[in-house]
Amino acid sequence: MGQLLERINEPHALKSCTLDELSQLARELRRYIIETVSQTGGHLAPSLGTVELTLALHRAFDCPEDKIVWDVGHQAYAHKILTGRREAFVGLRQKGGITGFPKREESVYDAFGTGHSSTSISAALGMAAARDIAGEQYRIAAVIGDGALTGGEAFEGLNNAGTLGKDIIVILNDNGMSIAPNVGAMSEYLSRFRVAPGYHRAKQDIKNFLKSIPHIGERVYRTAEHIKDGVRSALVPGGLFTDMGFHYIGPLDGHNIALLLDVFEQAKQLKGPLLIHVETCKGKGYAPAEKAPDKFHGIGRFDVADGTTLKKAGAKPTYTSVFGKALLEAAEEDADVVAITAAMPDGTGLRTFGEKYPTRFFDVGIAEQHATTFAAGLAAAGRKPVLALYSTFAQRAYDQILHDVCLQNLHVVFALDRAGFVGEDGATHHGVFDYSYLRHLPNMKVLAPKDENELGRMLKTALSLEGPVALRYPRGEGIGAALEEPFTPLESLAAEVLEEEGEIALLAVGSMVDAAQKTAKLLKEDGLSAAVVNMRTVKPLDEELLHRMAHEKKMLVTMEENALAGGFGSAVLEALADAGLLIPVVRFGIGDAFIEQGKPQELLEMAGLQPEQMARSILTAWKGARDGEGAA
Repeated sequence: MGQLLERINEPHALKSCTLDELSQLARELRRYIIETVSQTGGHLAPSLGTVELTLALHRAFDCPEDKIVWDVGHQAYAHKILTGRREAFVGLRQKGGITGFPKREESVYDAFGTGHSSTSISAALGMAAARDIAGEQYRIAAVIGDGALTGGEAFEGLNNAGTLGKDIIVILNDNGMSIAPNVGAMSEYLSRFRVAPGYHRAKQDIKNFLKSIPHIGERVYRTAEHIKDGVRSALVPGGLFTDMGFHYIGPLDGHNIALLLDVFEQAKQLKGPLLIHVETCKGKGYAPAEKAPDKFHGIGRFDVADGTTLKKAGAKPTYTSVFGKALLEAAEEDADVVAITAAMPDGTGLRTFGEKYPTRFFDVGIAEQHATTFAAGLAAAGRKPVLALYSTFAQRAYDQILHDVCLQNLHVVFALDRAGFVGEDGATHHGVFDYSYLRHLPNMKVLAPKDENELGRMLKTALSLEGPVALRYPRGEGIGAALEEPFTPLESLAAEVLEEEGEIALLAVGSMVDAAQKTAKLLKEDGLSAAVVNMRTVKPLDEELLHRMAHEKKMLVTMEENALAGGFGSAVLEALADAGLLIPVVRFGIGDAFIEQGKPQELLEMAGLQPEQMARSILTAWKGARDGEGAA
């Protein structure tokens, strides 16, 4: 850690720093971020790109009285360090440490919690409205990246902000590259900004010329808005931000602290909505990240010397890579198969698909709602769309899944990656609600594989079914199952009995099947035999198997890496109640709480989902049931 940085315990300390000292702080911040993230993993490149911007914001504004709202939060590491969390930063994304995203409970300087994109403008505008109602005077700045600006909510916020005319500053951090290269009209629009430096000069020249006309110049200038608009339309197509009611400043060098400070000081005096467009270099100051900003957007542990990632030997194939392989096989067999992602071609395993089948691959940007209805349109026209999303981001498209896909019973396959606990990204990214929010939708089928080979088989199966299908699978390595070549569809969606004999039955789904098998071994050591069932589907539920187990066994146990409320265990209880079957049931899942960040095994332990924990709880419930007290 640098000498200057060790003296900064809160943002107000920056106000006494010289420009040279701020530049030195920028270097020290980068070094500290690189060293820390190399050990913890995290969103390195975005935060390296916003170091000067962060210093200028905290120097110019008076936080926490003034509010800075970060979009997504990938770029907020320097902000965390400068706002009293310098020492705690070494615990970034670790259990019991600070989160990787802004979090209101963590610091008064985190004005709004985030983790999903495109929310900052709406949140900042809400704060501005609350401020004005209270008659207060503090300033509010929303920092949003060009990638997040492709999200629909960002445009909704811009539109409403321009209409309301509130004092709000939107800072567009334009690095020309989000997680994946930006797609769509907004990216092209911003690119043309960069090659139109003559716009502001031409506008000023026209203003000076008109005002110089003797006697009538000022009046002519005031009535010549159409001329200014004409220049804007010619040099900056659309004048989007101005047309939406914003004052526009930029583009500016986002690494020039002196320039940023000057602009921010002036911006504080302006009234109404203002958009400041800054250009930054993603990964700034660390050569490997500058050369490969997509790789270093979110990265695990790495060697600082050369940027190589540190991976353990003998790593097993990931669920994501197996999904990508299976989808390529399916596309080779069926020309109707198409793939869609929302700005995550690498994260969802679709990069190779896009390269091999460019006309059948669509990256729609950060637009999950649009992606879902787009997929529905493809399905309505006879194609077989596979929409690959992280489970947590599919939540953003709930209404489209219901209204545009399920209501019309369209054959869209939702490939939900990162289901269950995702680890160090924490509560904003855990995919632990999809069983609950999908299984009650009419026409929807919800499938979950027990291992990576069954994932490949299930994808082939899902493409052969009718209507909407959700296929959910976890992050990271599989369990080491042998992979078929090629994958063959499942014979049916019926549950798979892995162990028949036992006084009780462990009914598990998805990632919990392996844990159920380990739990059964532990129970056997304590004298309790347990059948193990891979249920395979949450909907349709294999009720025939369920009824048989209810008649043959003395207790049922459900296991899921999902919220207990409305999840797989709830489905089992509902089915038993509807059939009038009375049997003790123990449910394992995630309780009514958000789980913090940490390694996946640590999070499973926090939720009581480790085999040793479940075995102890089952034995206690079994004893209670045998004593006539009923299961817990």
